[in-house]
Parts: sequence; structure tokens; C-alpha cells
Amino acid sequence: MKKTIFLALLAIFSLSALPAFATETSTKATETSTEPNSKLSAEEISSYRARVEEIRDMDKSNMTVSEKNDLKNEVKDIKATMHKSGVYLYIGGSTILIIILLLIIL
Repeated sequence: MKKTIFLALLAIFSLSALPAFATETSTKATETSTEPNSKLSAEEISSYRARVEEIRDMDKSNMTVSEKNDLKNEVKDIKATMHKSGVYLYIGGSTILIIILLLIIL
């Protein structure tokens, strides 16, 4: 019984380690930012937020499809820029499953 639990936990831990070794190979992410780990100032963050709110409040019923796509791409770029500047913790699905199982068992 102990051997099967040990093997199951070993398999789950080894499978959950794969995202930790993954690297970003996207060229778009390196092209858009000049400094990869740059922090945004409070003024830049507030201007980005104001622009996103302005885009969301626009009346898009009279716009063409290409104009709507341009706005959508602009919002995506702003979100990507804000995401790069922040600190995010990534927890894989299998890691969450292990934590829940350990909480139940213990």
C-alpha cells in the first residue's frame, strides 16, 4: 500500500515539474518590450487603465470590423504589457491536485 502511494505521488510530482522547466520561445514577446523585466510606473499603469476603460465605454455599433479588431488588439497589447510587468505565480493543475489530496489525507 505504501509503495503504491509513493509511486503515485512520485509520478504526480514528476509530471507537475514540466511547466517549471518550460521556456518562452515567442518572438513577439521579445520584440514588443525593450526591457524584459521592466516595471511600469504608477503613471503608466493609470494611463493604460484609462485607455482600456475608454475603449470599453466606446460605442462600437457604428464601427467597421477592422476598427473593432484594431481596438481588440490594442487591449490585448495593453494587457500583455501589464502582465509582463507584474509578478505572477503559476501553479499547475497537477500541483493543485496534489495539494488537495495531501490536505484530505493529512
